[in-house]
Amino acid sequence: MPLDFPARPHAVRRTPLHTPRDTPRHTVSVLAFDGMAPFELGAVVEVFGLPRPELGVPWYDLRVCSLERGPMRAAGGFTMTAGHDLRAFAAADTVMVVAVPDVRGDVPAPVLDALREARERGARIVSICSGAFALAAAGLLDGREATTHWRYADLLRSRYPRVRVTPDVLYVDGDDVLTGAGSAAGLDLCLHLVRKDHGARIANSVARRLVVPPHREGGQAQFVEAAVPEPAAGDPVAEAMAWALDHLTEPITVAGLARQARLAPRTFIRHFQRKTGTSPLRWVIHQRVMASLPLLEEGALPIERIGAAVGFESPATFRHHFTRAMKTSPSAYRHAFRTTATATPRV
Repeated sequence: MPLDFPARPHAVRRTPLHTPRDTPRHTVSVLAFDGMAPFELGAVVEVFGLPRPELGVPWYDLRVCSLERGPMRAAGGFTMTAGHDLRAFAAADTVMVVAVPDVRGDVPAPVLDALREARERGARIVSICSGAFALAAAGLLDGREATTHWRYADLLRSRYPRVRVTPDVLYVDGDDVLTGAGSAAGLDLCLHLVRKDHGARIANSVARRLVVPPHREGGQAQFVEAAVPEPAAGDPVAEAMAWALDHLTEPITVAGLARQARLAPRTFIRHFQRKTGTSPLRWVIHQRVMASLPLLEEGALPIERIGAAVGFESPATFRHHFTRAMKTSPSAYRHAFRTTATATPRV
């Protein structure tokens, strides 16, 4: 049965970060398991596990923990051994789960118990990528906004309907429970934790050492692969959608789509919403934004002309809808994804 925890527990046991030298450091625990991919774990170790005396603040005490004893295999063909068990995992001030072995499988009961124990005594709970499934299975995300890798967002939503899944952000800060998107977004969340604990100056210094921006614009919406389903034979709504994709540069109205589907407008809207979960015009706007992406990535066409090329009636309208959908501006997206080389290769 899911547990209903208070948003902010009464007894909070966290080690203050700005403390005298004889005070214990803020402990961070992270869970390792057999077969895991090392990237997200490596990001946590890089940010919290390396000593940083040059920063002049008490740094973190990182503990890599595991349910398993002995060497564990990691993706890529090497082995690793965790120095701590689940008791140390549950006892830390910040408890992190960066992945689960199987997003469709069950999380081991001892791991769930450790997460609940940590939460009950006031630890800060953090997930990265598929680690959100462990937090959700423990009931720690019930009634909360959370994120995960965009590939797993629908599955997280369907498996745990009490979680308010937000798939288009890099991380969600719920104060005492934080969730991050996939892979490199783990670095964004780790730097965010440093910023919360030590301030922007220290977080910026760590980011410079990692050679990454201290704060990225936008969310993971700009990285989502937008698949367009093939229209099913005899499906009037799918046929109208296929027609719209071929005529994005033209004015498209609900009445025009309904004519393509050979349905009355109200009937078409009802069938369209049942099929897609959105309205026809919102779907058209989204498809126009998606159509603009390769033009921004691959060419030098001015942004104003790109908007017109995919059917937006003005540059301002294009920028508005693009920013709303992608959580970044067209120019920032182009800057991040330009495929043209900017450096002359050495010969």
